[in-house]
Amino acid sequence: MAQTAYQTQSKESTIMNYLASDTFQILEDLEESGLDKKQAKAIFQVIRQSHEAKDVATKADIADVKRDIADVKKEIADVRKDLSAEIADVRKDLSAEIADIRKDLSAEIADIRKDLSAEIADVRKDLSAEIADIRKDIDTRFEKVDAQFADVRKDMESQFADIRKDMDNKLEKLGLSLTIKMGGMIGFLVVSIGLMLKYLR
Repeated sequence: MAQTAYQTQSKESTIMNYLASDTFQILEDLEESGLDKKQAKAIFQVIRQSHEAKDVATKADIADVKRDIADVKKEIADVRKDLSAEIADVRKDLSAEIADIRKDLSAEIADIRKDLSAEIADVRKDLSAEIADIRKDIDTRFEKVDAQFADVRKDMESQFADIRKDMDNKLEKLGLSLTIKMGGMIGFLVVSIGLMLKYLR
C-alpha cells in the first residue's frame, strides 16, 4: 500500500514539475496546433487545475486502493492467525506452568505436614515424659507427706498415751486422797454421833 501511494504521489509530482517548468513550451505547442493564445492558455489552465485537484481519483487509483485494502485485510487475517496461535501457545505454557506450580505446592505442603507431624509427635513425647516426671515427683512428695503424717500420728498417740497415763495416776492419787478424807470424815461423824447419843442418854 505504501509503495503504491508513493508511486502515485511520485507520478503526480512529475506531472506538476513538468507543467511548472515547461509552461511556455506547452503554450507554444498548443498555439502551433492551431489554437490562438487565449484558447491555449485556457486549455493549459484546465489541465493544470485538473492535476492540482487532490480529491479527484482515477479508476486506477480506486483499483490500487481496493488492492491495498485487500492486502490490509489479508495482513489482518494473518496477524489474527498468528495471534491466535501465540495465544494458544501462551495458554498451553501457562497451563503447564500452573500444573507444575500446583505439583510443587502439593509436594511442599506434604513436606510441611510431615515435618509438623514429626514435631507434634516430639512435643507429645516430651510432654508425656514431663507429665510422667511431674506425677512421679507428686507421688514422691505425697509419700513423704504420708510418712510425716504417720510420724505426727505416732507422736500424737504417744503423747496422748502419756497424758492418759499421767491423768490416770493423778485420778488414782486423787481417788485415794478422797477415800482417806472421806474415811476420816465418816469416822469423825461416827464418833460425833456416838458422843451425842451418849450425852442424850
